[in-house]
Amino acid sequence: MPEGPEITGGVGGRAPAPKQARLGALRHRDFRLFWIGQLVSQIGTWMQSVGQAWLVLELTGSPLQLGVVSALQFTPILLLSPVGGAMSDRFAKRRVLLVSQTAMMVQALALAVLVWSGQVRYWHVAVLAVIYGLGRAIDIPARQSYVTDLVGRPDVPNAVALNSVVMNGARIVGPAVAGLLIARYGVAVAFLLNGVSFVAVLAALAAIRTHGHPDPAGRLGIREGLLGAVAYASGTPPVAFTLGLMVVVSLLVLNFNVLVPLVARDVLHQGARGFGLLMSALGAGAVTGGIGIALLRHGRPPLSFLAGSAVTLCAGLIALAMVGRFEIAAAVLALLGCCQILFNTGCNTTLQLITPNALRGRVMGLYALTFAGMTPFGSLLVGTIAEHFGVRVACAVGGASGFLAVAVLVLVAHRAGLALRHGRAL
Repeated sequence: MPEGPEITGGVGGRAPAPKQARLGALRHRDFRLFWIGQLVSQIGTWMQSVGQAWLVLELTGSPLQLGVVSALQFTPILLLSPVGGAMSDRFAKRRVLLVSQTAMMVQALALAVLVWSGQVRYWHVAVLAVIYGLGRAIDIPARQSYVTDLVGRPDVPNAVALNSVVMNGARIVGPAVAGLLIARYGVAVAFLLNGVSFVAVLAALAAIRTHGHPDPAGRLGIREGLLGAVAYASGTPPVAFTLGLMVVVSLLVLNFNVLVPLVARDVLHQGARGFGLLMSALGAGAVTGGIGIALLRHGRPPLSFLAGSAVTLCAGLIALAMVGRFEIAAAVLALLGCCQILFNTGCNTTLQLITPNALRGRVMGLYALTFAGMTPFGSLLVGTIAEHFGVRVACAVGGASGFLAVAVLVLVAHRAGLALRHGRAL
């Protein structure tokens, strides 16, 4: 069976979509505005990520407390991202994004003021991390599902890849700049610049003409909408398999916000500058993967590709446990960044193209839950293991456990009759 009908999102009887032009998403004016605004804002976000991690280590010196802050930041995403997805199916996505982005801007500026005044305490960082997480719980599903409104289904794979290039290009610039500025001026400047960076995305949203009005069929009550999304996901084998992979990888492997600062400080004996450069290496690999996807991939990847990239991520994390030199660590992180982008964009594209319009916001809420909502548990796990046994053991345990869990998922999918090559139930 040809894959054309599947690429259109499971609409029965539709002819296969014609081959799309490279970088086709950039033909759409509103997407270009959104893309540029996100580029500036994401640079600020990564600067704050580096600044927050380094601030916690300066205040406490504890890997466990670093993990706690990361967990607090992502717990609202775990609990509320499905609700955020339901909101995206009830209200115009542009309006939802204006609210969430404004809330995160205020959080960043408040943190900057506390640090600059010398009054900042660990509990301040923890509380503000929760507030930031609340904004993200609403923002992620709205932002992800908004992409289809901006470009239409045929250009979704390219738009997802280009968004990943933006996010990970910012991961190169943001941490490197943050490391240099923190070393010279302290962490407050990272928070200030992040707050200012939100002006770009707010201006872009104000200029965008596409409101992202929800499908009338998706205007359900929150409870009814959430139950419908869960029923759809559990009853659609490719969606269930994709979300299962994301739970495993997000929980056990993608805990770089905790692992990388610990590798920099405890294994490689680096300061803030070295930490920033390692995070930039991670982003450089991701940008390379994202550019490759944007130029070469058209349509939905097979589920076997998602499973293979998940296994490679697990192997890379085990390799990180063995490094002892800065250059080798940077190379391993670049490989991990590339594999991460292949995995994340593949999962995102798969979910967006399979899911009907009326359910897209809620399913992307489940995407946010599995992608970022598992981070609290992963951060606490990694922080606890690193505190008691060292960061090398934490990397090795995460990679080995992830490999076993992916193997179990593939075995279960095979026995259930899911064809991983094409993503169809046999």
